[in-house]
Amino acid sequence: MVNPRAWLAEAIATFGLVFFGPLSVILAAAWYGDGLSTEAIIFISLGHGGAIALMVYAFGHVSGAHINPAVTIPMMITKKIGIQDGIGYILFQIIGAVIATATLAVIFPEIGKQVLWGAHGGPSEIINGSLVSAVVLEAIFTFFLVVVIFMTAVHKKAPKSVYGAAIGGMVFLLHLIGVPLTGASMNPARSFSPALISGDAGLWEVQWIYWVGPIIGGIIGGALMTYIYVNKAEKED
Repeated sequence: MVNPRAWLAEAIATFGLVFFGPLSVILAAAWYGDGLSTEAIIFISLGHGGAIALMVYAFGHVSGAHINPAVTIPMMITKKIGIQDGIGYILFQIIGAVIATATLAVIFPEIGKQVLWGAHGGPSEIINGSLVSAVVLEAIFTFFLVVVIFMTAVHKKAPKSVYGAAIGGMVFLLHLIGVPLTGASMNPARSFSPALISGDAGLWEVQWIYWVGPIIGGIIGGALMTYIYVNKAEKED
């Protein structure tokens, strides 16, 4: 059954992530400089993890708070959400993300442009600029993000009172270690909107990394958790 109210919830929740997460990147650059200092990485990780945790608690009971095409696609494949609703979710996630980045561009035209409004610029020098390594890392990061989502928010026996904190905590951890490597996307909508708004050609050259890696990792994580753990719990009920 198509649920436009859930679609709107996804747009609002994704706006929250793509506004406050990249805003933490903008402020970190303004306060700590362009380099990735320890303080900047922690600040950025808290910005993204906190935004996700709060949006999950706010909209989890309305739409499931996917906030991410790489979460919605595994949900569609494992039949936790219908195809029509899934397509609506992804469309509205992207719309919410684009509006969020456009808002940042209007409010912070100068300091925001310096970091391309929180864009993900591809593999870092730490991994020798390797595109393959970046895709694999994004797949692994998203795999574990989706594992936490399925085992806390989807699994019938999981304590629902803590799932927002668990998911937000995982996002915090993934940013803490992933920002210096790939920028830590795990979310195609989050990476797409700064590339679109900035119009930077370099971002488009590496954009595929933040679609292919997260979607593959998300599908593997969602499928494994569903067929090994989630379905078993549903049958026992």
